[in-house]
Amino acid sequence: MTAVLMRDEEMTGKSLCEFSIDILTETITVRELLRSRVHQQIKDHNMRRLGAFQGIIERGETEAALNADRLRKKTVMDWKPYFERAAEAYQRNQILVLVGDRQTESLEEQVQIQPGTEIVFMRLTPLVGG
Repeated sequence: MTAVLMRDEEMTGKSLCEFSIDILTETITVRELLRSRVHQQIKDHNMRRLGAFQGIIERGETEAALNADRLRKKTVMDWKPYFERAAEAYQRNQILVLVGDRQTESLEEQVQIQPGTEIVFMRLTPLVGG
């Protein structure tokens, strides 16, 4: 088991949040990294139940409006829909995943995990206008 640092960054390099998770194998797919990351972040949020969820995939406006009453009651979030949306966003190049200093290219890509490995997630924002 290896602890790895996962960090969300803006394209400017500014760190938004970081946390550590344990990876059980030395080789893992990007899909499993993304799944582990989303699962851990939702699990942590459900335990705290404080404030709005801030993750690589956030609640959409429609979802937030439809679930406003449930959100006030601090219901437990399910990680699976967030993982599915994160995987779709990765495939549409809306999320970049960097392992060490190398950008990953597909969800099925195998990456090597070693002690001290850093994994960076960047959510890309489409440009508005012209």
